This record gives sequence, C-alpha cells and structure tokens, in this order.
Amino acid sequence: MFQTEFEFTLPKGYLDSSGNLHRKGIMRLAKAADEIIPLRDPRVKSNPAYSTIIILARVITRLGALEEITPATIEGLYACDLNYLHGFYRQINELEENAQSRTEPLQAEAISLQET
Repeated sequence: MFQTEFEFTLPKGYLDSSGNLHRKGIMRLAKAADEIIPLRDPRVKSNPAYSTIIILARVITRLGALEEITPATIEGLYACDLNYLHGFYRQINELEENAQSRTEPLQAEAISLQET
C-alpha cells in the first residue's frame, strides 16, 4: 500500500478568529474529482486562479485544531503559507515539472559512485 496522507508544517500558520495559531496539518493525495469539481464553481469561472483555493480546501484534511477546512480558511492564510501549500500539493501529487528528469541524474550518479 502506498502513502496517501502527508504531514506538513506551515511557515507562518493560520491565525483563527480567536487568535489561535494553526501550523501543523495533513494533506491527502488529490483525486480526479478534486481538480474537476472546482471548475464548476462560479468563483473559478470568474477567476481561474481561485481553483487553487478550492482544491486545497478539499485535500487538506487537518490543520491544527480546526474542525473544518473551507475555502475561507485557505483565503485567510498568509501568502507564504499559500505558496508553501501549493508547492507541497504539487510535490506529493508528483506534479513538479521535470520531477522525473531531476531524479534520473541523481540515480545515475549514485550508480556510478557505487561502481568506482
């Protein structure tokens, strides 16, 4: 079985209305529906970049002691945390550009070091 949930720690953290800071969370792997369903949302139709907000709200299963993660929660993040989560999402879902080409040279170097 492969890993489907990944822990993360936000650089700054989400500050809720009570003044509590939430930094540690869990993100699950995205399913096709997580990327397709937001396309129907009117907020995405008027601003395609908003799909990131909706997708993250769908795949983050825990953030500190919060009971629910909503698009409003994601909207309340500091920019550096949003950027971090976007990169983390891309990483765990293997969407990083050139992810394959980055690992192949490292594997080739490791093999050549073992042979010498």
